Amino acid sequence: MVTPRQVARIESEDPTLRLAVLIDADNAQAAVIEGLLAEIARFGEATVRRIYGDFTAPTSASWKKVLQQYAIKPIHQFTYTTGKNATDSTMIIDAMDLLYTRKFDGFCLITSDSDFTGLAMRLREEGLMVLGFGEKKTPMAFRNACHKFVFTEVLRPSTEAEPVDLRPKVESEQKTTRSQTPAETTEPKLKFPKKFVLSALEQSTDDAGWAQLGTFGSYLTKLQPDFDSRLYGYKKLSDLVKARTDLFVTEERQASGANQKVLYLRAK
Repeated sequence: MVTPRQVARIESEDPTLRLAVLIDADNAQAAVIEGLLAEIARFGEATVRRIYGDFTAPTSASWKKVLQQYAIKPIHQFTYTTGKNATDSTMIIDAMDLLYTRKFDGFCLITSDSDFTGLAMRLREEGLMVLGFGEKKTPMAFRNACHKFVFTEVLRPSTEAEPVDLRPKVESEQKTTRSQTPAETTEPKLKFPKKFVLSALEQSTDDAGWAQLGTFGSYLTKLQPDFDSRLYGYKKLSDLVKARTDLFVTEERQASGANQKVLYLRAK
Protein backbone atom coordinates (compact mmCIF):
# COMPACT_ATOMS: atom_id res chain seq x y z
CA MET A 1 0.00 0.00 0.00
CA VAL A 2 1.32 3.45 -0.90
CA THR A 3 2.24 5.33 2.24
CA PRO A 4 1.53 9.03 2.94
CA ARG A 5 5.27 9.56 2.81
CA GLN A 6 5.42 8.31 -0.78
CA VAL A 7 2.51 10.56 -1.75
CA ALA A 8 4.28 13.53 -0.17
CA ARG A 9 7.44 12.71 -2.10
CA ILE A 10 5.60 12.49 -5.38
CA GLU A 11 3.98 15.90 -4.80
CA SER A 12 7.22 17.59 -3.70
CA GLU A 13 9.22 20.02 -5.81
CA ASP A 14 12.32 17.82 -5.47
CA PRO A 15 11.05 14.30 -6.20
CA THR A 16 13.34 11.40 -5.37
CA LEU A 17 11.24 8.40 -6.39
CA ARG A 18 13.21 5.76 -8.30
CA LEU A 19 11.05 4.84 -11.27
CA ALA A 20 11.13 2.05 -13.84
CA VAL A 21 9.80 3.35 -17.16
CA LEU A 22 8.38 0.62 -19.41
CA ILE A 23 7.06 1.56 -22.85
CA ASP A 24 4.81 -0.58 -25.04
CA ALA A 25 5.98 0.40 -28.54
CA ASP A 26 2.89 -1.19 -30.07
CA ASN A 27 0.57 1.13 -28.14
CA ALA A 28 2.52 4.36 -27.67
CA GLN A 29 3.57 7.19 -29.97
CA ALA A 30 7.19 8.30 -30.31
CA ALA A 31 6.04 11.87 -31.00
CA VAL A 32 5.33 12.46 -27.31
CA ILE A 33 8.60 11.10 -25.91
CA GLU A 34 10.09 14.48 -24.98
CA GLY A 35 6.96 15.62 -23.15
CA LEU A 36 6.57 12.17 -21.63
CA LEU A 37 10.02 12.10 -20.04
CA ALA A 38 9.59 15.69 -18.84
CA GLU A 39 6.32 14.68 -17.17
CA ILE A 40 7.92 11.64 -15.54
CA ALA A 41 10.71 13.87 -14.21
CA ARG A 42 8.07 15.70 -12.17
CA PHE A 43 7.47 12.53 -10.19
CA GLY A 44 10.98 11.12 -9.84
CA GLU A 45 14.07 9.73 -11.53
CA ALA A 46 13.65 7.41 -14.53
CA THR A 47 16.26 4.94 -13.31
CA VAL A 48 15.31 2.31 -15.90
CA ARG A 49 14.06 3.19 -19.39
CA ARG A 50 12.98 0.28 -21.55
CA ILE A 51 10.80 -0.08 -24.60
CA TYR A 52 9.27 -3.31 -25.88
CA GLY A 53 8.29 -4.21 -29.43
CA ASP A 54 9.14 -5.82 -32.74
CA PHE A 55 11.65 -3.32 -34.10
CA THR A 56 11.78 -5.07 -37.48
CA ALA A 57 8.20 -3.91 -38.11
CA PRO A 58 7.60 -0.70 -40.09
CA THR A 59 5.37 0.62 -37.29
CA SER A 60 8.41 0.86 -34.99
CA ALA A 61 10.43 3.07 -37.35
CA SER A 62 9.54 6.28 -35.46
CA TRP A 63 10.74 4.80 -32.18
CA LYS A 64 14.10 3.69 -33.60
CA LYS A 65 14.89 7.33 -34.37
CA VAL A 66 14.65 8.48 -30.72
CA LEU A 67 15.96 5.54 -28.68
CA GLN A 68 19.59 6.66 -28.56
CA GLN A 69 18.74 10.32 -28.11
CA TYR A 70 16.72 9.64 -24.96
CA ALA A 71 18.78 6.69 -23.66
CA ILE A 72 15.97 4.15 -23.91
CA LYS A 73 16.95 0.49 -23.99
CA PRO A 74 15.07 -1.48 -26.67
CA ILE A 75 13.83 -4.95 -25.78
CA HIS A 76 13.18 -6.64 -29.11
CA GLN A 77 10.44 -9.22 -29.36
CA PHE A 78 9.49 -10.91 -32.63
CA THR A 79 5.81 -11.31 -33.39
CA TYR A 80 5.50 -15.07 -33.40
CA THR A 81 2.01 -15.32 -34.83
CA THR A 82 -0.80 -13.07 -36.04
CA GLY A 83 -3.29 -12.03 -33.36
CA LYS A 84 -1.01 -12.79 -30.41
CA ASN A 85 0.92 -10.03 -28.68
CA ALA A 86 4.25 -11.41 -27.51
CA THR A 87 5.36 -7.87 -26.61
CA ASP A 88 2.86 -7.67 -23.75
CA SER A 89 4.09 -10.91 -22.20
CA THR A 90 7.73 -9.83 -22.40
CA MET A 91 6.99 -6.46 -20.81
CA ILE A 92 4.98 -8.03 -17.98
CA ILE A 93 7.68 -10.62 -17.24
CA ASP A 94 10.32 -7.90 -17.22
CA ALA A 95 8.22 -5.77 -14.88
CA MET A 96 7.93 -8.62 -12.40
CA ASP A 97 11.68 -9.24 -12.56
CA LEU A 98 12.30 -5.56 -11.79
CA LEU A 99 9.70 -5.65 -9.01
CA TYR A 100 11.50 -8.42 -7.16
CA THR A 101 14.78 -6.51 -7.19
CA ARG A 102 13.13 -4.19 -4.64
CA LYS A 103 15.11 -1.28 -6.08
CA PHE A 104 12.20 0.87 -7.25
CA ASP A 105 9.59 3.12 -5.65
CA GLY A 106 7.28 3.01 -8.63
CA PHE A 107 6.62 2.06 -12.25
CA CYS A 108 5.62 4.15 -15.26
CA LEU A 109 3.60 2.09 -17.74
CA ILE A 110 3.31 3.77 -21.13
CA THR A 111 0.56 1.99 -23.02
CA SER A 112 -3.07 2.33 -24.11
CA ASP A 113 -3.68 -1.41 -23.74
CA SER A 114 -6.04 -2.72 -21.06
CA ASP A 115 -4.02 -5.98 -20.95
CA PHE A 116 -1.72 -4.24 -18.46
CA THR A 117 -4.50 -3.66 -15.93
CA GLY A 118 -3.54 -6.79 -14.00
CA LEU A 119 0.11 -5.74 -13.91
CA ALA A 120 -0.79 -2.30 -12.55
CA MET A 121 -2.94 -3.86 -9.83
CA ARG A 122 -0.18 -6.31 -8.89
CA LEU A 123 2.38 -3.53 -8.58
CA ARG A 124 0.00 -1.56 -6.38
CA GLU A 125 -0.44 -4.56 -4.13
CA GLU A 126 3.31 -4.45 -3.52
CA GLY A 127 3.01 -0.88 -2.28
CA LEU A 128 4.61 0.72 -5.35
CA MET A 129 3.45 3.88 -7.08
CA VAL A 130 1.95 3.14 -10.51
CA LEU A 131 1.85 5.93 -13.08
CA GLY A 132 0.04 5.28 -16.34
CA PHE A 133 0.45 7.16 -19.61
CA GLY A 134 -1.74 6.53 -22.64
CA GLU A 135 -4.02 7.95 -25.29
CA LYS A 136 -7.64 8.94 -24.74
CA LYS A 137 -8.73 5.55 -26.11
CA THR A 138 -7.21 3.82 -23.06
CA PRO A 139 -9.89 1.71 -21.32
CA MET A 140 -11.15 2.95 -17.96
CA ALA A 141 -10.05 -0.26 -16.24
CA PHE A 142 -6.36 0.47 -16.83
CA ARG A 143 -6.73 4.15 -15.96
CA ASN A 144 -8.28 3.36 -12.60
CA ALA A 145 -5.70 0.67 -11.83
CA CYS A 146 -3.02 3.39 -11.72
CA HIS A 147 -2.45 5.87 -8.91
CA LYS A 148 -2.17 8.59 -11.53
CA PHE A 149 -2.98 8.41 -15.25
CA VAL A 150 -1.86 11.06 -17.76
CA PHE A 151 -3.30 11.37 -21.26
CA THR A 152 -0.44 11.66 -23.72
CA GLU A 153 -2.47 14.07 -25.84
CA VAL A 154 -1.77 16.81 -23.28
CA LEU A 155 1.97 16.18 -23.61
CA ARG A 156 2.07 17.26 -27.23
CA PRO A 157 3.40 20.85 -27.54
CA SER A 158 0.64 21.86 -29.95
CA THR A 159 -2.11 20.90 -27.47
CA GLU A 160 -0.46 22.02 -24.27
CA ALA A 161 -3.01 24.71 -23.49
CA GLU A 162 -6.02 23.31 -25.35
CA PRO A 163 -8.80 21.19 -23.87
CA VAL A 164 -8.74 17.56 -25.00
CA ASP A 165 -11.96 15.91 -26.11
CA LEU A 166 -12.24 12.55 -24.32
CA ARG A 167 -15.75 11.78 -25.47
CA PRO A 168 -16.32 9.11 -28.13
CA LYS A 169 -16.43 10.79 -31.51
CA VAL A 170 -19.75 10.67 -33.35
CA GLU A 171 -20.43 11.74 -36.87
CA SER A 172 -22.71 14.58 -35.85
CA GLU A 173 -19.97 16.15 -33.72
CA GLN A 174 -17.46 16.07 -36.56
CA LYS A 175 -19.68 18.04 -38.92
CA THR A 176 -20.14 21.79 -38.77
CA THR A 177 -23.07 23.76 -40.07
CA ARG A 178 -23.23 27.18 -41.67
CA SER A 179 -25.31 28.44 -38.76
CA GLN A 180 -22.46 27.95 -36.28
CA THR A 181 -20.71 31.11 -35.11
CA PRO A 182 -16.95 31.35 -34.38
CA ALA A 183 -17.75 31.40 -30.65
CA GLU A 184 -19.58 28.11 -30.93
CA THR A 185 -16.70 26.36 -32.67
CA THR A 186 -14.10 27.47 -30.11
CA GLU A 187 -15.93 26.36 -26.96
CA PRO A 188 -14.12 23.72 -24.86
CA LYS A 189 -14.98 20.25 -26.12
CA LEU A 190 -14.58 18.60 -22.72
CA LYS A 191 -17.19 19.56 -20.16
CA PHE A 192 -15.74 20.60 -16.82
CA PRO A 193 -16.82 18.11 -14.09
CA LYS A 194 -18.16 20.78 -11.74
CA LYS A 195 -20.14 18.46 -9.48
CA PHE A 196 -17.25 16.02 -9.05
CA VAL A 197 -14.68 18.75 -8.32
CA LEU A 198 -16.88 20.52 -5.76
CA SER A 199 -17.65 17.21 -4.07
CA ALA A 200 -13.92 16.41 -3.84
CA LEU A 201 -13.27 19.88 -2.42
CA GLU A 202 -15.91 19.37 0.25
CA GLN A 203 -14.23 16.14 1.33
CA SER A 204 -10.78 17.77 1.60
CA THR A 205 -11.67 20.92 3.56
CA ASP A 206 -10.90 21.61 7.22
CA ASP A 207 -13.44 22.66 9.85
CA ALA A 208 -13.33 26.24 8.56
CA GLY A 209 -14.21 25.13 5.03
CA TRP A 210 -10.74 25.72 3.51
CA ALA A 211 -8.56 23.15 1.71
CA GLN A 212 -4.84 23.27 1.01
CA LEU A 213 -4.20 22.95 -2.75
CA GLY A 214 -1.94 19.89 -2.37
CA THR A 215 -4.52 18.07 -0.24
CA PHE A 216 -7.25 18.92 -2.72
CA GLY A 217 -5.14 17.74 -5.67
CA SER A 218 -4.24 14.47 -3.98
CA TYR A 219 -7.89 13.76 -3.22
CA LEU A 220 -8.91 14.48 -6.82
CA THR A 221 -6.34 11.97 -8.07
CA LYS A 222 -7.41 9.31 -5.58
CA LEU A 223 -11.02 9.57 -6.74
CA GLN A 224 -10.24 9.93 -10.44
CA PRO A 225 -6.67 8.95 -11.45
CA ASP A 226 -6.97 10.52 -14.92
CA PHE A 227 -8.05 13.97 -13.66
CA ASP A 228 -5.72 16.55 -15.19
CA SER A 229 -6.16 20.32 -15.25
CA ARG A 230 -4.55 20.40 -18.71
CA LEU A 231 -7.60 18.64 -20.13
CA TYR A 232 -9.55 21.82 -19.40
CA GLY A 233 -6.98 24.28 -20.72
CA TYR A 234 -4.95 25.00 -17.55
CA LYS A 235 -1.30 24.05 -17.19
CA LYS A 236 -1.52 23.55 -13.42
CA LEU A 237 -4.24 22.88 -10.87
CA SER A 238 -3.42 26.21 -9.21
CA ASP A 239 -4.11 28.00 -12.50
CA LEU A 240 -7.47 26.25 -12.76
CA VAL A 241 -8.72 27.14 -9.27
CA LYS A 242 -7.56 30.75 -9.61
CA ALA A 243 -9.27 31.15 -12.98
CA ARG A 244 -12.57 29.57 -11.94
CA THR A 245 -13.69 32.44 -9.74
CA ASP A 246 -17.26 31.29 -10.29
CA LEU A 247 -16.53 28.17 -8.24
CA PHE A 248 -13.63 28.92 -5.90
CA VAL A 249 -12.34 31.53 -3.50
CA THR A 250 -8.54 31.36 -3.15
CA GLU A 251 -6.18 32.67 -0.52
CA GLU A 252 -2.40 32.51 -0.17
CA ARG A 253 -1.06 31.92 3.33
CA GLN A 254 2.42 31.98 4.76
CA ALA A 255 3.62 28.43 5.41
CA SER A 256 4.66 27.86 8.99
CA GLY A 257 8.41 27.47 9.37
CA ALA A 258 9.08 28.21 5.68
CA ASN A 259 9.67 31.28 3.57
CA GLN A 260 6.95 30.50 1.06
CA LYS A 261 3.22 30.83 0.62
CA VAL A 262 0.67 28.05 0.28
CA LEU A 263 -2.52 28.30 -1.75
CA TYR A 264 -5.81 27.53 0.00
CA LEU A 265 -9.27 27.41 -1.54
CA ARG A 266 -12.90 27.00 -0.62
CA ALA A 267 -16.16 26.76 -2.52
CA LYS A 268 -17.72 30.08 -3.42
